Amino acid sequence: MAWRDSRRNRGKLALFISSIVLGIAALVAINSFSDNLSTDIDKQAKSLIGADLVMAGNKPPEGEIKTLIDSISVGGDRSDEVRFVSMVFFNASQSTRLVQVRALEGGFPYYGAIETEPKEASRNFRKGRRALVDNTLLLQFNTKPGDSIRVGNLTFEIAGALHKIPGQSAVTATIAPAVYIPREYLEATGLLQKGSRISYYHYFKLPAKTDADKLVKKLEPRLDEEGIAFDTVKSRQESTGKAYSDLASFLALVGFVALLLGCVGVASAVHVYIREKLATIGVLRCIGVSGKQAFLIYLFQVMAMGLIGAVIGAILGSLIQLYLPQLFQAFLPVEVTVSVSWAAIAEGIGIGVLVSVLFALLPLLTIRNVSPIITLRSSVEHLTNQKDPLRLAVYGLILLFVLVFAYFQLGTWLRALAFTGGVVVGFIVLALLARGMMWLVKRFFPVNWGYVWRQSLANLYRPNNQTLLLTVSIGLGTALIATLVLMQRLLISEVAIAGSEHQPNLVLFDIQTAQKQGVVDMVRKEGLPVQQLVPVVTMRLEEMNGLTGNDVRKDTTLEIPDWAFTREYRVTYRDTLIDSESSAEGEWKGEVSADTEVIPISLEDRYAERLKVKLGDTMVFNVQGALMKTRVAHLREIEWNRVQSNFLVLFPKGVLEDAPQFYILMTRTKSDQQSADFQRALVQHFPNVSAIDLDLILQTLDDILGKISFVIRFMALFSISTGLLVLIGSVNISKFQRVQESVLLRTLGASRKQILTITAFEYLLLGALASGTGVVLAVIASWALAVFSFEVSFVPVLWPLIPVFIGITLLTVIIGILNSRGILSRPPLEVLRREV
Repeated sequence: MAWRDSRRNRGKLALFISSIVLGIAALVAINSFSDNLSTDIDKQAKSLIGADLVMAGNKPPEGEIKTLIDSISVGGDRSDEVRFVSMVFFNASQSTRLVQVRALEGGFPYYGAIETEPKEASRNFRKGRRALVDNTLLLQFNTKPGDSIRVGNLTFEIAGALHKIPGQSAVTATIAPAVYIPREYLEATGLLQKGSRISYYHYFKLPAKTDADKLVKKLEPRLDEEGIAFDTVKSRQESTGKAYSDLASFLALVGFVALLLGCVGVASAVHVYIREKLATIGVLRCIGVSGKQAFLIYLFQVMAMGLIGAVIGAILGSLIQLYLPQLFQAFLPVEVTVSVSWAAIAEGIGIGVLVSVLFALLPLLTIRNVSPIITLRSSVEHLTNQKDPLRLAVYGLILLFVLVFAYFQLGTWLRALAFTGGVVVGFIVLALLARGMMWLVKRFFPVNWGYVWRQSLANLYRPNNQTLLLTVSIGLGTALIATLVLMQRLLISEVAIAGSEHQPNLVLFDIQTAQKQGVVDMVRKEGLPVQQLVPVVTMRLEEMNGLTGNDVRKDTTLEIPDWAFTREYRVTYRDTLIDSESSAEGEWKGEVSADTEVIPISLEDRYAERLKVKLGDTMVFNVQGALMKTRVAHLREIEWNRVQSNFLVLFPKGVLEDAPQFYILMTRTKSDQQSADFQRALVQHFPNVSAIDLDLILQTLDDILGKISFVIRFMALFSISTGLLVLIGSVNISKFQRVQESVLLRTLGASRKQILTITAFEYLLLGALASGTGVVLAVIASWALAVFSFEVSFVPVLWPLIPVFIGITLLTVIIGILNSRGILSRPPLEVLRREV
């Protein structure tokens, strides 16, 4: 019976079931990609770090720790690498750039390869004074293999273009482009200066019988004490898999939102479809079909079409995943192979059938209450007024399904509840705004307007209107994209303060005491201002309220992070606070005598909170061999987005002046050319001094945010497209009612142009309401993210949202008119005969 009844209505059923296709496609594509990525991470795990074990510290190994590192490599092999940032000089273009210098010694990588062009350059550069240079740098500075590059005091021949390092993604390379040189030439470059931030890496190829994870577990207490980080194949595999699993879960949730939008379309379309079938249902009841049987007839139709829609979505998703490796290429540390994931397909089909049935149940339940008398009386208003406890149960099942799905994607019930609550709030807000607009139009109806405009406005709140459906579906998709636009510009604007009129945009660091005056003279000779010249002293934390690092590691109940004792602190001293600082607690004493036994210091307030430190607590610092007892006398709030010399720990004047130190200088250039010319001269005279071009950092950040934003926008388009499919389906489903309205208008003398204008203006209002509501929701969401998540002031830039608003509004109008054109192009009698 379900099959027979569906024969004349399969077109309508196919239209509203198509609403779930894109949601299923998004889920299948993301889950298939995630499965393939997980498999490839497992297969290529060793190439992620290029060795069996990696150790890294911020000081050269000495004494017992050096002996320990030497003993690990017995029976295997070891490579050593020194990393630091420095300026390099490209002779071909006479240009400079801040890069990450990697001085390598040994046969690393033992697994995978350093990918270069030419291929043999990854090995040949180790033989002689040669270098590997990141390919993007070569393109940027019009340099090629065979040219030369100067690193510190030495000039190296460029052996090849560096394309990929084991475990490094394209985004990482953009942030810190690498230059490899042989370690044997490192000392001669003259770049290893006191105060330089240097990392020492050790790569181990262990004997076949040695278990790296068991080894580091045994050595972990000793390594933690020395502040040495470590990584094994298994730990990198787990951390990488977890990171990309979280990304896949987030994107799957975006796809799931698109599916939920489609399900809203299903519920609305089934509601209209069932109203049109009431007469048929009444006839069935007259010939003895029970309410339960009638309900099952249409439930089977929905299940069948849901299955077909889910299968189509699964096929489409499997095709879309072919593109995803290219979409995510910049973020992936491994090569991803594409294969069919039957598990993802089965999951997608199951979810598709389940959610289509769940959402269709809401209108289907009314079938049970249809009386045979409906064949004689057309009024069905009593159906909508009857309370059905099963409807509450269906609502509960829908919420439970969303919650459980979110739990499996996010891993915790708290996050799942937050996501479910966010979805519910989003739907409610959109629905309330739509209801509010309908009420306002009805309450303040412009009775003096022309007939065409009044008829279009009245259609917004007429029976079976589409206002609520389109506002929710298209509005939420618009909100996703608009939120991304706002947040990207907000984050960029927070960093862009470096480019304001009076802020520094060039930072010089690693200036040694003997070089200070020379660098200052050069800056002034170039006509640049010395906006800040800040001394920096390096030190380590030895004790905190009598507790040492060993005490903290043994007693985890203290909840004090052990990195507080292993990190190297860079602090300064001065007698006043600067513009980016403000007092939070205590009193700042800017100067003390040199013989002060307990020195009052100031800490950044959030840093003190992380260390569980409060006013009056004591801290003992090791200032390059000299122990210095201090007391926390002051806490500061710091605006880290301000381009200032901000420090976690601040000492007063009078105690650190004679300590070994280096300087940071901040200045401002008026143009890119002036900045390039100055950096070129700086490298020529002071090769160890590095310069950070803040404008370049801003461009890099913009590029990275753009890539991330594109990925999320790609997924958000599923929501927009689903909303448009819902629009097409709802227009077609309600076409019969529009036929009646149009025929009546044509009979009363309305012209084709008038009906077309009424239709166009109605969809213009619907599109404007839907996209406008989405934009409003995006502004609210962006404000919440800015204030509560990123903790920045919210200053919205609304003009980029104008194209989003206009584009979606016009698209709604075009789709509405195209789907209504059949009503306008035929005589009233012909249309009525065909529809009836």
